[in-house]
Amino acid sequence: MKGIWALTRFFSSRISHGFCTVSAAELTSMVDTCLRNNNINEARKLFDENPSSRSCVSWNTTMSGYIQHGQFHLAKNLFDEMPVKDVVSWNIMLSGFRKTGNCLGLYQSFLQMKRASVAPNDYTISTLLRSVANTYFDVLVPQIHAQAVHLALNLDVVVGTALVTAYASLGEKKALAGVFDEQSTKNVTCWNALVSGYIEVGSLVDAQRTFDMMPERNIVSWTTLVNGYIRNKQIDEARSIFDEMDERNVVTWTTMISGYVQNMRSIEALELFILMLKSESRPNHFTYSSVFDACADCSSLIIGQQVHQSFIKSGIPEDIITSTSLVDMYAKCGDMNAAFCVFESIPRKNLPSWNSIIGGYARHGLTNRALEEFNRMTETGLTPNKITYVNVLSACVHAGFVEEGEKHFIAMQRNYGIQTEIEHCTCMVDLYGRAGKLEKAEEIIKNMPFEPDVVLWGALLAACVMHSNMELGEVAAKKMRELQKNHSASYTLLTKIQGEKGKWNSVNELRKKMRERQVQKQKAFSWVEFHLAMNST
Repeated sequence: MKGIWALTRFFSSRISHGFCTVSAAELTSMVDTCLRNNNINEARKLFDENPSSRSCVSWNTTMSGYIQHGQFHLAKNLFDEMPVKDVVSWNIMLSGFRKTGNCLGLYQSFLQMKRASVAPNDYTISTLLRSVANTYFDVLVPQIHAQAVHLALNLDVVVGTALVTAYASLGEKKALAGVFDEQSTKNVTCWNALVSGYIEVGSLVDAQRTFDMMPERNIVSWTTLVNGYIRNKQIDEARSIFDEMDERNVVTWTTMISGYVQNMRSIEALELFILMLKSESRPNHFTYSSVFDACADCSSLIIGQQVHQSFIKSGIPEDIITSTSLVDMYAKCGDMNAAFCVFESIPRKNLPSWNSIIGGYARHGLTNRALEEFNRMTETGLTPNKITYVNVLSACVHAGFVEEGEKHFIAMQRNYGIQTEIEHCTCMVDLYGRAGKLEKAEEIIKNMPFEPDVVLWGALLAACVMHSNMELGEVAAKKMRELQKNHSASYTLLTKIQGEKGKWNSVNELRKKMRERQVQKQKAFSWVEFHLAMNST
């Protein structure tokens, strides 16, 4: 490749000085070589300086290269200049619109293609279907299907597979099954799409039945079914299928590990990670991100450090996903210095990474640091979201910064148009409650656009205990019991208020109700860390 690149550069220099000319095939080859070597400027220069040597293939090669290098605007300009466009030219443009997430532009380009009397092929239709699925434009799926039928492409296995996936995104169980049945040739990819489609529409029984009927299965088939059971919160069934597999790849392992984390079974996720290290599969950055999340859930700093060392030894380049998970892990494990060091090493910080560091400082009561990082984030031009403000308000709660909290509560709505959610209201109730401003806490509850949950009433009840407000405390406790009949805190906190007021008859009555309803006080516990051997032997 180095020799070809050197030769290309030599001829490029000769051509630019007028010492030689190239044929259409040679121009295409040289442009392609430049693009493969990430030299887009040289490719552009070659193409621009040889108009007489251009062919439809060289136009298409250059456009495709521009898109692959993230220069869609250059590809679009080139496309508009093309004297003659074939189906490949249009398909390249459609793929460019898809890559940039411009579904409207993609569909408009498809309509222009039809007006230009260029017949779409299987790639055209499948690109359209994959682009509109799970977007606002998925209503176009039946129309695209009709076009496929009109062009006799609906029986093509690639188009058929894309149709199954597209109808699944619409929740059309009958349609996706019908499209599958139409296929004269069904390969394993088509079968996998049907299994995935049934999972997407929430029919796990049909997914399992289809899986059992499959004449041939591959790793994707098994992994798809495992993921289906995980999505339906049937983690033990997912593990049973995982254990049946003769062969597993990194995607399979990561799916199962991530499934455990999502279902709050982080110890099992860590144990499975150790098994993976002992297998032939090597973890990737998605695997490590899930494992860091498991460590964060366990609040285990020692295990987190071991996994971090394993990640460093793996040689996998750090990316924004793993770095953000690392920040979150160290923050939740109590090592804010390590969290900040990892955070500062991120070259291009995104909103989730900022949220992780702000949330970490808020969680540990380091309110001033949390607010400093929030201000630093807004100075970069990033727009905060609802999670950012939950973290900021939580920080204000920890420090008792009532005025600061009020300022941010108003700003998130007025300045950023963020709709108030129950988490924000719970923070404000907690903030006002701790400060003894119970009337303002009540006002927040009354003006909420949704019903309070047990957590919010719990925050109010805790404030009533703190400030010995029995009347309001009884209201909060009653609301908690209505939402969760045997919620122990509603009994124990109210008992504490009444005990402080000397109402021992009421205390005895509450304790009697607790015994009758078998309400158990939550017991305190300690966490004993254990070491994980991060050896692959």
